[in-house]
Amino acid sequence: MGGADKGLLEFRGQPLIAWLAQLARPFTDRLIISCNRNQQAYAHWGDQLVSDEVPDFSGPLAGIRAGMAVLQHDWLLVLPCDAPLLDAALLQQMLALVQQHPGRPLLLRRGRQWEPLFCLIPRSLAGALELAWQAGERSPRRFLLAHDAIALDCAEEDPRLANLNTPELLAAAGMQSAVAQ
Repeated sequence: MGGADKGLLEFRGQPLIAWLAQLARPFTDRLIISCNRNQQAYAHWGDQLVSDEVPDFSGPLAGIRAGMAVLQHDWLLVLPCDAPLLDAALLQQMLALVQQHPGRPLLLRRGRQWEPLFCLIPRSLAGALELAWQAGERSPRRFLLAHDAIALDCAEEDPRLANLNTPELLAAAGMQSAVAQ
């Protein structure tokens, strides 16, 4: 994104983070946002902000680790800020599936591709996550699959999972939505 803070980029008239915060809010009374900069800008949408403990931007598992450290509920829902097309129906499917498989993490799978940043992680894995981190693990996918993750299968071209992680994708999705309305 050319150095811009992705979550604060505008999509359909509001920052990307606003879409995810509005989507997740009905499912929790404690919204945790992982951000390593621009905390004042993000504070409007979350109940608590966390940052990576290490300054080298070790990737998304560092943010997940920070969220797990302050988690007060039984599950941590992880969503990437560049996926504003998610909907409540998908979150409800995720929550229903983990209720059928207590204690196991869940991640989405699109065709054969795992989507580890769309996941639910039980608080009971906080200790295992910390041990994995200390042992050098930095991959959310490897960590989740190593802990018997269940998959919620989605269509390979499910538009709800579109990662709008380039200016071109963000602009194209915004134009498509304007045409559809």
